[in-house]
Amino acid sequence: MRIGLGLVAAILALSGAGCTRGAATEFDGEAALLQAGRQMSFGPRIVGTAAHAEAEASIFDSLEALGWETTVHTAVYRGVELHNVVGKRGTSADGPIVIGAHYDTRPVSDRDPIDPEQPVPGANDGASGVAVLLELARVLPSDLRGREIWLAFFDGEDSGGLDSWEWSAGAAAFAADLTITPQAVVILDMVGGVDMQIRREATSDVRLLDEIWTIADTLGADVFAPEMGVPIMDDHRPFLDRGIPAVDIIGLPYAHWHTTSDTLDKLSAGSLEQVGRVVYAWILSRR
Repeated sequence: MRIGLGLVAAILALSGAGCTRGAATEFDGEAALLQAGRQMSFGPRIVGTAAHAEAEASIFDSLEALGWETTVHTAVYRGVELHNVVGKRGTSADGPIVIGAHYDTRPVSDRDPIDPEQPVPGANDGASGVAVLLELARVLPSDLRGREIWLAFFDGEDSGGLDSWEWSAGAAAFAADLTITPQAVVILDMVGGVDMQIRREATSDVRLLDEIWTIADTLGADVFAPEMGVPIMDDHRPFLDRGIPAVDIIGLPYAHWHTTSDTLDKLSAGSLEQVGRVVYAWILSRR
């Protein structure tokens, strides 16, 4: 399943999709920002903590309330139980499209020059991707017309390099346990920063990058930069390792990455809205 410019234009004409207020597409950056604030209200979502359990329950309940078939994929990693929350909708003979983000946060702010032992608050690195997925859960149509969408909230991403943990532990376990092969995986990570620039991550599937960046250009979503970025170890990699086309939409560099200053005031409703509307239009472009 691939897209063409003619199909993109038709979808945009029918939906009114765009990155300006008042478009018929209902993805709302302010609503996404509120979702990020709700995640932040629990505190740092470190694996195994009460705040993490509250975040998981909130995600699960939100998906169920919006009519998504919601499950929890459980895996044990280094003696710790991880919970990947997945909302499913629609059917497709070609396999599901997976849109993913991690909801856990890093236990220490190891890049912070002043207080590196404190946990990362996780506004951009954690809450922003979750916020976009939950707003997509609200606005995606109930009738996906031959598409199958999985919204995957991955656990255990952000403890890499600490206590012998690897990066993307939850996503790796999820990918290893797949019984259905996704047609594409799109990961959203740090997608809400003020004055953010999202470069084309160097290990991502080139054809998927071209599809998404073409739609971003058509919508005038200027947070998507044309330049090639650097390779990043993130939740797309376990899928690439299994031959599944996957991309990482990630706003790096980010000045507050893995520091105590990764707080809600660093997020922009406009950035969240641009990313959300591009991903929404991309999903509806595939048939």
